[in-house]
Amino acid sequence: MAKEIDWNFYSAAEYPSFNSKVWTYTDMNPNSKGEYAAGVLRFKAQYGKPVLMRMYNALPKDGRDTQGFGINQCSPHLHNAHNPPESDGGPMRFFDSGKWYDYWYPNVRAGFASTHKNGTTHPNGLWCPGDWQETQSTLWFHDHRFDFTAQNVYKGLASFYTLFSDDIKLDTDNETTGLRLPSGEFDIPLLFTDKVFDQTGQMFYDTFNIEGIIGDQQTVNFKIKPFLTVKRRKYRFRFLDGGPSRFIELSLSSTNTKVPTTMTRIANCGNLLPKAQIVSSIRLGVAERADVIIDFSKYNPGDVIYLENRLEQLNGKGPTGNILLSSSKTQLLKFIVSADTVVDNSASLATLQTQVMIPMPTKKPAPKKRSFSFDTSNGAWTVNGQFYNPSVISAYPIEGSAEEWTLTSGGGWSHPVHIHHEEFQIINRNGKAPAIDDLSRKDVTRIGQAAQLTSGTSSLTFYMQFRDWYGDYPMHCHNVVHEDHAMMIRFKIVPPTDPNAGK
Repeated sequence: MAKEIDWNFYSAAEYPSFNSKVWTYTDMNPNSKGEYAAGVLRFKAQYGKPVLMRMYNALPKDGRDTQGFGINQCSPHLHNAHNPPESDGGPMRFFDSGKWYDYWYPNVRAGFASTHKNGTTHPNGLWCPGDWQETQSTLWFHDHRFDFTAQNVYKGLASFYTLFSDDIKLDTDNETTGLRLPSGEFDIPLLFTDKVFDQTGQMFYDTFNIEGIIGDQQTVNFKIKPFLTVKRRKYRFRFLDGGPSRFIELSLSSTNTKVPTTMTRIANCGNLLPKAQIVSSIRLGVAERADVIIDFSKYNPGDVIYLENRLEQLNGKGPTGNILLSSSKTQLLKFIVSADTVVDNSASLATLQTQVMIPMPTKKPAPKKRSFSFDTSNGAWTVNGQFYNPSVISAYPIEGSAEEWTLTSGGGWSHPVHIHHEEFQIINRNGKAPAIDDLSRKDVTRIGQAAQLTSGTSSLTFYMQFRDWYGDYPMHCHNVVHEDHAMMIRFKIVPPTDPNAGK
């Protein structure tokens, strides 16, 4: 259910009356105590077990509330899922307050009805429908009502959907099986979002700002500077940059200077990497994800570790690429190491660094090439010089085919570009080999200013397939302020007999 609730972004102990009106998802399946979860939810799903989700729109019936932004129509999009268009949550498939819509999530791997009709077998001997190398892990869902995506998501309509692969004993939600990744209470999603507040504690949104909203506070799971007491063992954290416009670069600092502040990255954009990477920081554009393992067993009881965003960004244009000095302003989340001892059945870091998790799928010939320019015109945002037109389809890829798309960006602006329905593989960035954080299947990629380090990306080419369902899906900038001001197109997957096939 999407509904309005009172929410305190601050510590209730410090500011007990600083409640703000938010629009959030509420799970109408009660827990054992009869309570209904709200805020940043986390749904768990398994491959081979379809999910039917009924979303009821319980947002205020009078439209915008007293905060002056948001619209009471919604279209929940399961970001990065391989779903039929009717259940994609596209920008045109919204419904009114008081109505509901049923979404069917088949939880099946890409290629099951086209390129891999006979399924595939994992090296461990287990079979699954589709291509097992297209297995996903960390997805999320958010509102996608066109022209109001930024406002509705800013108000709180964002949560996690984690997809496990126990069917082939890969990412199983059980740290004693498969890849043996930390599970249960040691598998924690973290949503990073910017907020602006007025003097009463209410969220503020500048509807006249079409460049991008940069908040005066950065929140973690809708809390400002929260803390988490951790046990001395390994944890899996699922990082998600929820925007609306800020790019982030996450790193660790610690009171214990004897322990290296590195992280073991195991997934990118919700997809397990071919091999884990040891990294000191992770840059994310809006909607990008990264799964990491942090081992707190190396710390002493009482040690404090901070998760920080040290990437400088002054406005909606994008990050400067400069890395700020560590300070209280850069700290997002505090970990406090407890003295608790607990069994850790998850794989060792050495094992994670050597084992192959998911190799990159084999590319097939992609004779069709397309180019898309992300730019500005008359104060708004364009793709190939055009504003988003809900009645226009810009490309007609053939079902079962593959294509190469090239994205370009001008004017120094940063754009995290997202394509619905299928993931892609980056071929080159500015004509050069992909960077370390391009070495996976992706559904969001950064182009423009400071896309990598302090350098910009004026051109990026990737390989993408179009499989299993006919229908329309969007591509757009996921700086959702840009998206709402016309930086979006739609493409339509069609059979080879369609008169527009390949156009």
